[in-house]
Amino acid sequence: MHVRPIDEGRMLFDSTSLGELTLDNRVGLAPMTRVSATADGRATEEMAQYYAKFANGGFSFVITEGVYTDDEYSKGYLNQPGLVTAQHADAWTQVVDAVHDSDTAIFAQLMHSGAQNQGIPRSNNQETIAPSAVQPDGEKAEAYGGSGTYPVPKKATQDDLATAREGFVTAAKNAHNAGFDGVELHAANGYFLNEFLSKSLNQRDDEYGGKPANRVRYPAEVVSAVAEAVPEDFVVGVRISQTMVTDYDYEWPEGEDAAAVFFKELSAAGADYIHTTERDATASTFGADGPTLAEASVEYSTDHTVVIANGSLGTPEAARKALNHGADLLTLGTSALANPDWPTRVAEGDELAQFDRAQFLKPEASISNHELLDGMSATED
Repeated sequence: MHVRPIDEGRMLFDSTSLGELTLDNRVGLAPMTRVSATADGRATEEMAQYYAKFANGGFSFVITEGVYTDDEYSKGYLNQPGLVTAQHADAWTQVVDAVHDSDTAIFAQLMHSGAQNQGIPRSNNQETIAPSAVQPDGEKAEAYGGSGTYPVPKKATQDDLATAREGFVTAAKNAHNAGFDGVELHAANGYFLNEFLSKSLNQRDDEYGGKPANRVRYPAEVVSAVAEAVPEDFVVGVRISQTMVTDYDYEWPEGEDAAAVFFKELSAAGADYIHTTERDATASTFGADGPTLAEASVEYSTDHTVVIANGSLGTPEAARKALNHGADLLTLGTSALANPDWPTRVAEGDELAQFDRAQFLKPEASISNHELLDGMSATED
C-alpha cells in the first residue's frame, strides 16, 4: 500500500496536475444523476448555471451527470442529456463555457445504462442489453421516469458490443468538440460497463466472461478505443465501484485479486485517471485490515494513472485522510450540494452546512431544494 506522508495544512489546496491540466486544488464535484435536459437530450441554460455555481465555489474540476452515448440502448432516464449528435455537443458548449469562466476543468461522464434502464426512451417494457440475460435486483425509480421491476435484458451480441463501443467513441469526440477537458467512462454503480466486472451479472462464456482478466476485457477495450480517438491532451478517466444501484452490498468474489486485475488493465488501456467510489473511501474494503478501493487503485494501477477517491469525504478531516492514504484527488457529492462553495469555505475556515436527507430529493439541475441523486446517493461525498 502506498501511503504518502503529507502536511495536512496545505494538501487539499495545493495546485496539482491531471494530464496537461493544472488544477487549483484537489477537490472536485462528483457526478450526480440529473434529469434537466430537453426531451431530445440537449443541455440547458439551467444546467450551465448549476455547474457554474460549483466552479464559482472553488471546486477545481467538475464531472457531469451521466450522459448517454448512443440512440440504441444507452439512454436510461427521461430528460437525460446526450452527446450523440452535433446538436448535443453545441448545447453543451454553454455549460462548458460557464464552468471555464471560473478556470475550472469539466469532464463529461459517458454512461450506458445497460440493464439498469428506467424504460427510456421507448416503453417501460423496452428491450435492454447487458453482458448476460440476468435481471437486476430492485425496482425502477419513479423520479427518473421508471416504475416496476427491471426486465430481463438481452445478452449483448458482438454487434451490440461494437455499437456501444463506437457510441462511447463518438460521444467522446463530441465532448471534445463541445470544449470539455475530458471524459469519464462510467464503469460503476451497476451500469453497462460495470456489469461486465460483476461475476453475478456477467455469466458469458466467451472472451468477456469468467475470470477477472476476461470480465475487464470489454471495459478496457472501450477505454482504449476512446483514448485512441481523442487528442493526447484530452483526459480520459474511468469510474469504478463494486456496489451497484440495485445491489448495495455486492463485492467482487475474488476480492482484492480482482481489483488488482481490473485496475492494472484499465490503467494500461489508457485511463488517465481512475475514480473509485464506495460508501466510505477511508474504511477498509478488502477485509478488516485491507485497502480501500482507492488504495487498491493506487497499488495496482500503472504509475502514470491519477487516482480520485469518492465516498463520505465531506469533512476536511476525511478528505485529508483519503489524500494521505494515496489518492491524488477527491470528489464530493451530497456535501457539495449542501455547500456549493465547499473548497472556499474550508480554505477560509468557515462552518459547513449539513445535508438534510429528510427533505424531498429531486434530481433536477438546481441547488436551492437540496435535491439528489442516483442510487449511490448515500456514498457520493
